[in-house]
Amino acid sequence: MQSAPFWPFCTQVKVVWRDLDAAGHVNNAVYLTYMETARVETYFALTGGKRAAELDIILARASVDYRSAATLGETLIVEVRPGRVGETSFILTYTLREKDTGRLVAEGESVLVSYDYELQRKRPLPEALRARLQAL
Repeated sequence: MQSAPFWPFCTQVKVVWRDLDAAGHVNNAVYLTYMETARVETYFALTGGKRAAELDIILARASVDYRSAATLGETLIVEVRPGRVGETSFILTYTLREKDTGRLVAEGESVLVSYDYELQRKRPLPEALRARLQAL
């Protein structure tokens, strides 16, 4: 993890056997897991959180555009950048590249909503988080 300011925030994921499909490349659904790993690390870096109970956001939307196949043993760099910041939500964008060659593997986007799990409803983004996102 890079120190602040860290945009784009980067994390590495190693492609392991369980990530593969019958064709021998990373299964399409696994890219969402790679993005989730980077998203949680990014969110904790922004908020200082360390535990699942401190994740006061909920995923409202995720999309992936596949550019090239990743295979067993490759290491992928997942870059995360902020997008639009709204009253109750914000966007993160993702770029996944193969570490050694820089080959573009996938691009994605997610919409995160500030969420009160006790009341089961969205809520305004905390001011400190909004300020950090907008500053970046």
